[in-house]
Amino acid sequence: MILRQHTGWLTLWGAALAASFSPLPVQLLFAVVAIGIIGMAHGASDLEIVRREQQCAFLAGYGVVIVLCLFWWHWRPAIALPGFLLASAIHFALEDAPHGSLAERLARGISLIATPAALHLTAYRTILHQAGLASAMPDSVTAGLAIAGGFTAAALLLTGIVRRDRRLLAGTLALLLLPPFVGFSVGFLILHALPQTRERRDLLGFRHYADYLRAVWPVLTAAILLAVLIMFMMQPTDTAGVRSLFAALAALAIPHLLITPWFEKPPHRK
Repeated sequence: MILRQHTGWLTLWGAALAASFSPLPVQLLFAVVAIGIIGMAHGASDLEIVRREQQCAFLAGYGVVIVLCLFWWHWRPAIALPGFLLASAIHFALEDAPHGSLAERLARGISLIATPAALHLTAYRTILHQAGLASAMPDSVTAGLAIAGGFTAAALLLTGIVRRDRRLLAGTLALLLLPPFVGFSVGFLILHALPQTRERRDLLGFRHYADYLRAVWPVLTAAILLAVLIMFMMQPTDTAGVRSLFAALAALAIPHLLITPWFEKPPHRK
């Protein structure tokens, strides 16, 4: 088990470093795999933590929000993107340090969104523009995000050193040092997606990740296929692929952030 874990971490870091020194399309592909496949595993169990009698209403709400997100992103990306980033930051703040202080929770939420800009501001701006902002966001805003990201990263690194929290240190360093697509992907996995997947696995009473994946694979497969469909639908007007990726992520993430908490009820352990 320990050997498999070490192999998994070495594979993740090796792929991240290789992607970091590759062209942007390769970094984009790394993000698709890391966020859209591996990272999506924790949200794939949303249906499993909803009471059976509420699942129809839950699925209806999920579907409505997905459709609204796609329309919103198609017509008003300059508003949809900041809304998505803000909702994500709030979600990370609430989920990643549930027992932490308000300051730590705010730092966690801000850092995952803003720290990639601290040392890679030009690349960060390019990604936001390609994702749909065009020239709608002044450079002063992204500069402010870079400053906020740098300060929160420093605070979290200090916290990680004091607590000897290797996960917090590794995730924050990835956000700070690696190119934005790669850094966010690795930070998202280390600080949010993988801990949430473990929490869901334990909540559902599974001892091994393989058992968890066997239980959620139909939803995970459907989510991946839906994300691919969304990206292909938007691709004709998106030569870079960045806007398509953000639209697909938002369409699947926003209902996970907004709908699931209203229905979430821990089931009896198996």
